[in-house]
Amino acid sequence: MSKYEARWQTVKVDVENGIGWITLNRPEKRNAMSPTLNREMIDVLETLELDDDAQVIVLTGAGDAWTAGMDLKEYFRETDGKPEITQERIRRDCSQWQWKLLRMYSKATIAMVNGWCFGGAFSPLVACDLAIAADDAVFGLSEVNWGIPPGNLVSKAVADTMGHRNALHYIMTGDTFTGKEAASMGLVNKSVPKEQLREAVIELAGKLLEKNPVVLRYAKIGFKRARELTWEQGEDYLYAKTDQSNYRDPEKGRKEGLKQFLDDKTIKPGLQTYKRS
Repeated sequence: MSKYEARWQTVKVDVENGIGWITLNRPEKRNAMSPTLNREMIDVLETLELDDDAQVIVLTGAGDAWTAGMDLKEYFRETDGKPEITQERIRRDCSQWQWKLLRMYSKATIAMVNGWCFGGAFSPLVACDLAIAADDAVFGLSEVNWGIPPGNLVSKAVADTMGHRNALHYIMTGDTFTGKEAASMGLVNKSVPKEQLREAVIELAGKLLEKNPVVLRYAKIGFKRARELTWEQGEDYLYAKTDQSNYRDPEKGRKEGLKQFLDDKTIKPGLQTYKRS
């Protein structure tokens, strides 16, 4: 039995072999993101961040969907006609987990896209560090069909990953595309047959689990921040992150890695991870 059994109403969490599996668990609604799910996901991410048993986080969905985006029925029913401060809180909960927490999360994150991925789902998808999709997963930016533009930071997310022309095409037409097409555009790292999806994610997570978690954290955060900086700013920032990583790393990975490569000659760093004690 999971130590998080039945703790949340709309999210299922399991921790196994160093991987924290987060499953959006509203299959009857294609895991559409309701205000309740958004509130619970904040708690889930903050809880797993402090769980040493979960070193890599995988985000997926129950049934045949990753998430169909915002639950428009519940979302608008909870916001329309409500005081402005209530509306602001509900909007803030969306952003808080979908990109503010996920994008700079302290642990490596993988999106395992098992099926439908629509609209608001693109924000957490892109906020995850890495993503693997099923070949037949269905992606779509269908907001234009509802008479609204993409919400939250969906447009920013797709602009950063899919490229100018592809992003505008799908924003303006509402056309759908497959996991294979998502991989060709760079929205996900790769796609695989659905029956191989979990195995592929476990293999990727295994590679991440071999790495020094402190170094991994600063490497990914440094990359994401540097994309927004000039070259000069990036140079200063990344040197500072390297120093910070070396200072905060309890296992002194830089020292040990160089020792095993230069002195012991036991590893080839281009091909192997240093052996962690």
